[in-house]
Amino acid sequence: MFKKIIVPVDISVLDKGLDILTKASELLDPAGEIVLLHVVEEIPSYLAIDVPVDLMDSAVNDARDKLQELRSRAKVDAEIELRTGPPAREILASAKAHKADLILVASHRPDLSNYLIGSTADRVVRHAACSVLVRR
Repeated sequence: MFKKIIVPVDISVLDKGLDILTKASELLDPAGEIVLLHVVEEIPSYLAIDVPVDLMDSAVNDARDKLQELRSRAKVDAEIELRTGPPAREILASAKAHKADLILVASHRPDLSNYLIGSTADRVVRHAACSVLVRR
């Protein structure tokens, strides 16, 4: 059983989020905590001039709403955390800040792009200081 589990969720694939959040609740110590995390990727500066000023704010608000809905659907007590930046870096930073003993991350079937540039789950597995469970 784990005391602190980070559950990073891609809000564009909420079914996978529901699956890993449910699994996290099964692995959680009765006195443990789950941190439900979403990372909003920043807009590159060369594109920022062409997008509405409030785009990041609305992306964060939309993510918060979807995570609250996901938490309700799963009937799991979890702290919601939103971060901005590169997903793998922010997932690892969250795990470090919360002193997590497990990161439970969903992954998709790898394709050629994963072998060339790597996926978020791959980066988290390679660099995490705690245990990582990758669920497909």
